[in-house]
Amino acid sequence: MRIFFDSSAFAKRYLAEHGTDEVLQWCDKADELLLSSIALPEIVSAMNRLVREGRLNASQYQSVKSDLINDVVDVAICDLDANVIHKAIQCLETSALRGMDAIHVACAATLSVDYFVTGAKRQSDAAKRLGLNTVLVE
Repeated sequence: MRIFFDSSAFAKRYLAEHGTDEVLQWCDKADELLLSSIALPEIVSAMNRLVREGRLNASQYQSVKSDLINDVVDVAICDLDANVIHKAIQCLETSALRGMDAIHVACAATLSVDYFVTGAKRQSDAAKRLGLNTVLVE
């Protein structure tokens, strides 16, 4: 099974929070994990925010960042190309999404994935409009 994760869902793989167990189950089901090229910077940004807020210490940050970097070696990454940008613009015109959220949905649609796993209701709704099987992990 080809499973695409947006940043908010995939981050739950590394940061224990509500929905982590479900994300781990979807990761186990996948034959292929897929991410957008923007996912890694978004997840690292979220991790750094947690450091600034005192919710992760420097050692924890280095550990989860290392896990993330090591894991993405085996993940298929969707690059931003003309097709993805075009589909993202379509998403923005038909759904109340932010730009980066539209890119995640557009990547999943472009890659013809079996499931789109997201932590955001708006992304889930937009992905459904494109005919994607979606999993909302909140």
